[in-house]
Amino acid sequence: MRRFWHILSIALITAGLVVIADVGITLAYKEPLSSIYGSIKQGEAEAQLEDLEASYPSAQDRQAVANVRSDPQRIAILARRFAATVKTGQAIGRIVAPAMDGLNMVVIQGTDTASLEKGPGHYPETPFPGEGGTVGIAGHRTTYLAPFRHIDSMQQGDTIKLEMPYGTFVYRVQKTEVVDPSDVGIVAKVGYERLVLSACHPLYSAEHRFIVFARLIHERIAGGV
Repeated sequence: MRRFWHILSIALITAGLVVIADVGITLAYKEPLSSIYGSIKQGEAEAQLEDLEASYPSAQDRQAVANVRSDPQRIAILARRFAATVKTGQAIGRIVAPAMDGLNMVVIQGTDTASLEKGPGHYPETPFPGEGGTVGIAGHRTTYLAPFRHIDSMQQGDTIKLEMPYGTFVYRVQKTEVVDPSDVGIVAKVGYERLVLSACHPLYSAEHRFIVFARLIHERIAGGV
């Protein structure tokens, strides 16, 4: 009996140390177990995006813009065509934000639970880059690779790049705000193309949302179109 209680006490102490270590790692960096899963899913998204880019543009895409001279107009047409084909959970492009701890990840279509486990997710009710309006992207801060963990490090003037199969878009941060989760006005149209990034705030809480507003300053149509 004494041996049983000795083994049990060791097991409980070990379990406690594991829990403490998990909490410590989460506080210092990000939740480790979900990050492993997120890494696998992000890797799958990387492969999916590579396949998508390798097959883009299609002959139909080229034909759709063959007689359009203006690059912004060509991009808008391609963006609308692309938006009509994507499905929830699909890899759609890449976000690069050097000021956000060197963020460079594949963006997923959708902000449902399964999509955000793979990486930053595009709000499906918002337009795609190049369509005009406000593009919305959300991301986790403590779980599933925590892509937006350092969203509060973004400052006015920082740049964010979205690389889509049909073009590349560079945005400059205008401002940041902390808003209520119910504030849908953050993705309203403002008369120019804008990018909005959102994440829960503060860390380990969903009480508010930290928002980054950025304005489009440059767009380039993809090669081969």
